[in-house]
Amino acid sequence: MKPPDVGDAGRIYTIRRARQPPAFSGHWSEGVWAGAQPLRVDHFHPAGSEHRPVTEAKLLFDAAHLYVFFCVQDRYVRAVAEGFQGPVWADSCAEAFLQPREGRGYFNFEMNCGGTLLLSYIEDPRRTPEGFARFTPVTAEQVAGMRVYHSLPARVDPEIGEPVEWRLEYGIPLSLFEDYIGEAPLTAGERWRGNFYKCGDETSHPHWASWSPIGEELNFHCPEYFGVLEFAES
Repeated sequence: MKPPDVGDAGRIYTIRRARQPPAFSGHWSEGVWAGAQPLRVDHFHPAGSEHRPVTEAKLLFDAAHLYVFFCVQDRYVRAVAEGFQGPVWADSCAEAFLQPREGRGYFNFEMNCGGTLLLSYIEDPRRTPEGFARFTPVTAEQVAGMRVYHSLPARVDPEIGEPVEWRLEYGIPLSLFEDYIGEAPLTAGERWRGNFYKCGDETSHPHWASWSPIGEELNFHCPEYFGVLEFAES
């Protein structure tokens, strides 16, 4: 299956400039987030269960940060990964894969519903026993400048079986990308590539969803399927 045409509806998302930094209070439709259009993570892989959580994301930017906000209408929610770089994909998890420079590596911001983050810079996503053919885990010091809001506690165990909404809101300093791509990534008027995902590998109802379709193989680490992220000029 060839990569999808990024010109198709739903494959391009425009990131608008924030008038001011978000409050990191989880208010999806208030403040600077009120005018941000959501994208829908709704392409479900057939390997998953019948569970189809409604997952939306919004993005904003300013001169120093990229802001990401997920809102998930979910069930069968758990969070047991402990500490930075824990196996969050096994939990109820929302992910933003971002590639500031096409043809270079990408960053996999994987965060469970309790705000635990896993993050690397991945230059060759071919699978190996160590993880990937070429990747560099981001250090705790490098993410220390991120602000994170999560609406659920850090640990959710036992699993929540009834319907529940959860939200993640975080700010990524653009300087974090510079450490790996060798220059400050441009924003206004620029195009990045990326994809957004929802998963829950070891919940009672596993599922895998993406914004831009990933093809037949169940593998989120396919930059050839990334959509386009356009940064508004004004």
